[in-house]
Formats: sequence, C-alpha cells, structure tokens
Amino acid sequence: MEEITMYGTSWCVDCRRAKQFLKDRGVNFVEVNIDEDVDAEDLVLQVNEGRRKVPTIKIGDRFFACSPFDPHQLSSELNIPLNK
Repeated sequence: MEEITMYGTSWCVDCRRAKQFLKDRGVNFVEVNIDEDVDAEDLVLQVNEGRRKVPTIKIGDRFFACSPFDPHQLSSELNIPLNK
C-alpha cells in the first residue's frame, strides 16, 4: 500500500474517528497536526479549495477530505475493509 498521511488537528472529532478506524484495521499512517505545522495547513487549504477540512488524507499523490468522517468513504478511498 502507498504511504498514507493524515492531516488533522488534536481537537477534531472526525480526525480521532479516522485515526481509530485506520488503527483498528492495522493501517500504518503518518499523522501531521496542521495547528503545529503552518506548511501543512497551507497544503490542506490548497488541496481543499481554500477550506480547512480535516481530516485530509494523502495517499500517494492523491488527496481527499474525510470530513465529516465517513467510514464507507475512507474504506473505499483506501481500498481497505469496512469492518474489522
């Protein structure tokens, strides 16, 4: 599987849900807090047409926002099982 990076914040409920979803399925990912990394925040704004949508997930060279958290979308986008 290509490297997965999740851009989010510490206060975001959807980010926590997405992280737990990935962890429950044994999916490795890199987490970037956009409140602590200005360049990462700029990237999220760029790929989401000026909107600060978190979580924003990068897989390979492709970005998508999963806000609000949708397990069906995350499962489909990453080609991983919906159920544990």
